[in-house]
Amino acid sequence: MGAAPSGERLARMQESPQFDPKEKVFVNELRHSPSDVGSVALAALTNQAPTRPDSELPRDETLSQRLRGPAGNDLAVSLIGHSTVLIELDGRRVLTDPIFSERASPFSWVGPERFVAPGVSLEELPDLDAVLISHDHYDHLDMASIRALNRPGLRFFVPLGVGAHLELWGIPPDQIEEMDWWEERDYRGLKIACVPSRHFSGRGLFNRNETLWSGWVVQGGQESVYFSGDTSMGPHFLEIGERYGPFDIAMLEIAAYNQRWTDSHLGPEQAAQAFRMSRGRLMVPIHWGTFSLALHGWTEPVERIQRAADADDIHLVIPKTGETVRADSPRTVGAWWPAVAWQGAADAPIISSNLPIMIQPPPLQPRVRARTEAP
Repeated sequence: MGAAPSGERLARMQESPQFDPKEKVFVNELRHSPSDVGSVALAALTNQAPTRPDSELPRDETLSQRLRGPAGNDLAVSLIGHSTVLIELDGRRVLTDPIFSERASPFSWVGPERFVAPGVSLEELPDLDAVLISHDHYDHLDMASIRALNRPGLRFFVPLGVGAHLELWGIPPDQIEEMDWWEERDYRGLKIACVPSRHFSGRGLFNRNETLWSGWVVQGGQESVYFSGDTSMGPHFLEIGERYGPFDIAMLEIAAYNQRWTDSHLGPEQAAQAFRMSRGRLMVPIHWGTFSLALHGWTEPVERIQRAADADDIHLVIPKTGETVRADSPRTVGAWWPAVAWQGAADAPIISSNLPIMIQPPPLQPRVRARTEAP
């Protein structure tokens, strides 16, 4: 379950503007409205939605072959599964929230089980320059994957406090960059920025919000990408867009939502709004289609984001597991996933609480540029 921050690490956390000295935990700028645990449990017991596929899903099986060569200079993101994405930019390779285990759980025998294999195995991964961790929940910070990735020189970028887990698992302290919101690092020709999200943290029953949560921005010489991590709606999207946008590719979470916990995840329609607010050009939805983490149908998030994108003139690309997306990839038209029952926004709206008035900027068109390598 990881380690509790202490010593100099804890002292630095306590100096963060995000740390509440009275509650002794990190807090969001917009506080969460509490969820009704009893109604959540009852809904889970009576839920009839198809939360897992009943047949094998299509995958792009060619990713491991494509990754055998060096990283290209043009921006590309390859979906490995859930929120695990391989970013290639300016000849560098950066991996987000690696989870290659069968379960998002502290146990091997119980907990959410993946229903599609990773786009590549750990053994098939190429040499990496960096790993980005958004927060310490089990579907984003997987001990077995971190230990398998541990090799000399690989740098791990994490929010405040998360480094305690990594050190316990054997990552050398000099390979951990622990960052607060809006901090930046120049690393191997890339700018890596830790940016706000509206979420929570914790790996046990009694350590909620003892570590920070975040999103990440990766900027190269010409192109940039935004990775939202887990988040609900808030004005931080506007500030991220103002400081670092526009983004050639923006990856936003779209699933694991419910009307009983609207301050934990965006939901599809708010993800479309967040994409506009953060000044994205091409949207790639993440955090869906790998684990069953909520009560909605497993295809519902992608059905709803596709409709929201069509209504809002958003350039949306929905990759299969293992598929690579580039800044000039065409929009996804139609569906590669099966047709199963799902609820629309009118029947199951997801609207975060305590929101101020926020004005969306106009939509941006994708940057079409000449490629410097073969697809």
